[in-house]
This record gives sequence, structure tokens and C-alpha cells, in this order.
Amino acid sequence: MLKRIDILLMAFCTGLIVANIYYCQPLVILIAEEFKLTETFAGRITYITQIGYAFGLFLLVPLGDMFERKKQILIITGMAILALLTAAVSHSFFLLEIASLLIGICSIVPQLILPLAANLSTDENRGANIGMIMSGLLVGILASRAVSGSIGFWLGWRAVYYIAAGICLLLIALMAKRFPQSFPAFKGSYKQLMGSMFSYIKSQPVLRETSIINFLAFAIISAFWTTMVLFLANPPFNFQTLQIGLFGIAGAAGALAAPLVGKLSDGNNPRKNLMIGFILQLISVALFYFTGNHLYLFVIGIVLIDIGQQAIHVTNQTRIYTLIPEARNRLNTIFMSVSFIGASCGSALGLWLWAQGGWAMFCYGMTAIIIINILIYLFYGRKQQSI
Repeated sequence: MLKRIDILLMAFCTGLIVANIYYCQPLVILIAEEFKLTETFAGRITYITQIGYAFGLFLLVPLGDMFERKKQILIITGMAILALLTAAVSHSFFLLEIASLLIGICSIVPQLILPLAANLSTDENRGANIGMIMSGLLVGILASRAVSGSIGFWLGWRAVYYIAAGICLLLIALMAKRFPQSFPAFKGSYKQLMGSMFSYIKSQPVLRETSIINFLAFAIISAFWTTMVLFLANPPFNFQTLQIGLFGIAGAAGALAAPLVGKLSDGNNPRKNLMIGFILQLISVALFYFTGNHLYLFVIGIVLIDIGQQAIHVTNQTRIYTLIPEARNRLNTIFMSVSFIGASCGSALGLWLWAQGGWAMFCYGMTAIIIINILIYLFYGRKQQSI
């Protein structure tokens, strides 16, 4: 059984490693200036990184059910250091795109830590532990934007990647000393391991439901954090990278909701938390639409959209970890691969909506996606009642 200090350490490492995926978002403006690209084109690295993350989830995370997890975590974090250094020395945008793909692939360690924690938790505290680690993950995501925006403004965008590589090096030493070992039970081949995932997709309706809902939820949150950079960098605000990055701090309030959502997800009907998340997302998009020159509405919207995302994601992740204990890495692979494909699609969609009609068009598109997600939720609810 894990101690509280173990969970806090896992949350700390999870937040710092997942940040690698999001450092690039506030840096898009600086990168566009250096390589003489449009901001929309330079924004490609945001969803290329997320595509890499989805690839890493699908190809590497299942190995956690096959090999000792601690060793796998250390090796992949070492690979992340090399990818970050490649980004830092990139002198062409094409090389930066390749490095971004590799950063995404090698930043899947949080999705190895979460099943590790789930395996070592009791049924009574699994949701709470996952929620606490998810708090660390969300703080890492949101703080990464503030940190990278500030460092990029003062030291240049390359310094962000050098510093991130140094952080990962320190984490390797910390995780090597403190993380517990965890030996999985799966004894088959890699081919059998991957093949078993498709059988779970067919046999587990809860896995299908949570994955589809998370696909759309991640599309919404990713579209927002990608497109808001362009919204704030243009009139009437004309903010610089430093100022844009600071808005990530507002979203950190959503991290406070994760442990509470995790505890609620340990109850008899965790599914009800999903509707709370949808409603918060709708309210946040309405606030974004009516922001105008009133930035306080925008900040409130950031807080609500991140709490809503936590309500959806932590609830769904807790639900899948109760399905097949010996296959948690594979279930998490399916769930998170689909989620980050959604994130990648959301970033691309947000940039496209911005190009079509600016911030208003973005808000229309996000509202449509949330409504679709609610309809999917209601469809699966009726299906479960009919069984």
C-alpha cells in the first residue's frame, strides 16, 4: 500500500514530466518570429507533440503490463532528455517538428506512473490517489505554460527546452531512488499484448464510453489552450509571450478539484460527475464568447473549463481502472491514446476555426462539440439502463 508521501512524489514527477508536452504552446509566437512563419503554421508543433504522445501511449505504455515499470519509467525519461535537447538546438522548423514528435512520444511517463499507483492502491483509496496524482499532472500542464512563457520572454524559447532537459535529469535520480518496483503478471509476447487490447475494446462498453467522451473533452481543452494564444496576442489585447503564459496560473485552480473528484469517483455512481463537467464546459465557453474587453470573464472561464476537464477525466480514468486490474496499462493505453488523438485533433480544429472566423467561430465550434458529448453520454446512459 502506498503512503501519502509516495503519492505526493508521484504527483510531483508526473507534473514536471507532462509539462514537456505543453511548453511549446506559449512559445508559438516566438518560434514563428525566428523561423519567419505565420503563427497558425508555427502552431503545428502543438498538435505534432500531441500526436507523438498518442503514438508513445499506444506503443510504449502497454509494456508496463509486460516489464518492470520502474525501469521502463527511467529509460523513457532518459529518452525524453535527448528529445528536449534536440528541440533546443533545432535550426530549422522541420527539425523542431521532428523533435516535437519525439518529445511527445517520450513524455508518456505519467501514464506509467498512474497504473503503478493504481496497482499499489486499495479499492477504497484508488480514486483519491489517482485524483491527487492528476492534480500534479494538471498543475504541471498549466504551470508549464506560465513558466515557458516567462522563460521564453526573458531568455528565448530554446532556453525552455534546455531547462526542461535538466529537470528530467534530476527526476531520473529522484525516481531511481524513491519509486517502488512493480512486476506485472503478463507473460506473453508483445504481439499478444497488443492484440489483447483490441479484445478489450470489443468486450468493455465502459472503456468505449469513457474513451469517446474523453476524446471530445480533450479536443475542447486542447483547442482552447492552443487558440487562446492567438486570441490574446491579437487586438484588442496584443499580449506578449510572458503575459500569455501567466494565464496558465488561473487554470491551476482546476487542479484543486482533482482530489475531490477522485473521492467522488470512489462512490456508487461516479458517472454523474461527467454531467457536472459538461455543464462547467458550457458555462466557460459562454464566458469566453462574451469576454470582449473584460478579462475577468476570461479568467473565470479558464478556471471553470479546467475544473470541468478534471471532472470528466478523473472520473473516466477511475472507472477504467476498476475493470481489469491485471490489464491496467493496456486499458490506460487505449483510453489515453484516444484522449490525446482527440487533443491533437482539437488543436488542429482550434487553429482552423480561428482562421475561419476568429474567436467567435472558435466558441461556436466548441459549443457544438460539448453538445455532441452530452448526447453520447445520454446514449450510453440509456443503453446501460436497458441492460
